Amino acid sequence: MLVSQPEKTSELPAAAIATQLSPMSRGGEMVYIPDDSDFSSFRDQCESLEGWHCRYNKAGVTVWSQGQEESCTVQKIKTRISCKDVPAETLYDVLHDTSYRKKWDSNMIETYDIGRLTVNADVGYYSWKCPSPLKNRDFVTLRSWLPLGNDYMIINYSVKHPKYPPRKDFVRAVSLQTGYLIKANGDGACVLYYLTQVDPRGGVPTPPQGSLPKWVVNRVSQFVAPKAMKKIYKAGLKYPEWKRRHDPEYKPWVYPEQNTLPSVSLAELSVQHADSLENIDEGLVCVRERVGLAWDGHGVHPDSSQSGPDRRVHPCSLG
Repeated sequence: MLVSQPEKTSELPAAAIATQLSPMSRGGEMVYIPDDSDFSSFRDQCESLEGWHCRYNKAGVTVWSQGQEESCTVQKIKTRISCKDVPAETLYDVLHDTSYRKKWDSNMIETYDIGRLTVNADVGYYSWKCPSPLKNRDFVTLRSWLPLGNDYMIINYSVKHPKYPPRKDFVRAVSLQTGYLIKANGDGACVLYYLTQVDPRGGVPTPPQGSLPKWVVNRVSQFVAPKAMKKIYKAGLKYPEWKRRHDPEYKPWVYPEQNTLPSVSLAELSVQHADSLENIDEGLVCVRERVGLAWDGHGVHPDSSQSGPDRRVHPCSLG
């Protein structure tokens, strides 16, 4: 199906778009749509090195982790990859296009948009596979995006929607803050940042202070994050040809006139807190065995070779 290309919307400040819905609250319990200050803060976190510890730096991919204050439950993980021959606009389309995601995200079970909040914010669902005996995970998130010249940002956090409660066959994970920064880098190239702070819930035991254990951080830093970023890069290289054969003019994230999702009111949503969800005990011993970790009491053993695509811990999702 070919869709006529409407006039592209002008770039509005995030705050101007957000104020189309009111009022917003940042008290921690009420849902709000990110504004300019939220996007600016996210960008600063992506670009800053202060307080970040480099965990991996090889073949154009860098991974950092950041210890959090005691009030935070999990560490932040940040990754960066240089994407030669992939324009920032193309990678932005890749990360939005749910139809194409089925082609490159082998860990995804299902993803769909639930409803729209504004021209640059919606609510969506994402579920992904975990290695047996872990239960698969899912999210319901409020997502917002902002083009800034040749750069782009997409950020999300977990919310509760009354029509999409936790399911018995999934563990409801919680995104405290997750997002992408795509920066144009010369002619036809870009740099992609991915930053996440996610509570995967159950199965990945946390030490008393509440941060992710070192073996999980090491595993994500050395295997999961670099592989995931390279997968997105490869998806960007193949996207233009795929899109030419699949509704090439249909991009509702660029042309909101094409968006036919039902409207969602902020009043229907509430913030999803991890402590309000059922505790899940999936067994530490099974987790270590099934994700292929050579546990030495300190982290991943350098001789660990179990790094296949389906044998991994998922403390963060690319959703």
